[in-house]
Amino acid sequence: MARDLAHLSDEAVVALVARSDETALAELYDRFGRVAYGLALRMLRDPALAEDAVQEGFLAVWRNAARFVPERAKASTWILMLVHRRAVDLVRKEERRRADSLELAPEPVTGPADESAWLRLERERVQNALKQLSDPQREALELAYYGGFTQAELAERLGQPIGTIKSRMFTGLVRMREILGEAEEIAWSH
Repeated sequence: MARDLAHLSDEAVVALVARSDETALAELYDRFGRVAYGLALRMLRDPALAEDAVQEGFLAVWRNAARFVPERAKASTWILMLVHRRAVDLVRKEERRRADSLELAPEPVTGPADESAWLRLERERVQNALKQLSDPQREALELAYYGGFTQAELAERLGQPIGTIKSRMFTGLVRMREILGEAEEIAWSH
């Protein structure tokens, strides 16, 4: 099929997608599918899950194209943000699945049960602390620590200045320390 939309800007192609133009969606996929897959794969470290994240992200592009505001962000940033969100959702879903299967699995005979239980409790404490952060703080920290992105890569992918990313990460970590410290004080006082 000829790429007759190749001369259009990304934003113009998104506007066509908003009018339910399937060819325009295919054009966006041709332009950003590989980069989106690379982003999802770095976060998920599983090719099948990365493909799911990209597919769900582009489905979100299809459903939400009419809401895209070109003055707020570049189309590429918006598309990658949608894929990124789907990947974060899949990371969380996979973590819940693993945590559930860990809880159902018998304790390993070879390792000390106390250590395993302690690690599980620590993981739960950290996950609960992450849930209490603002969405931008949580997103930056999860991408950095679970996705392995540098601050510069986060700034580029999220379309934010690096100073904003650094600030989000710093304030998020400070808040997490406070939350985890409060939880520890409560545990020790009982």
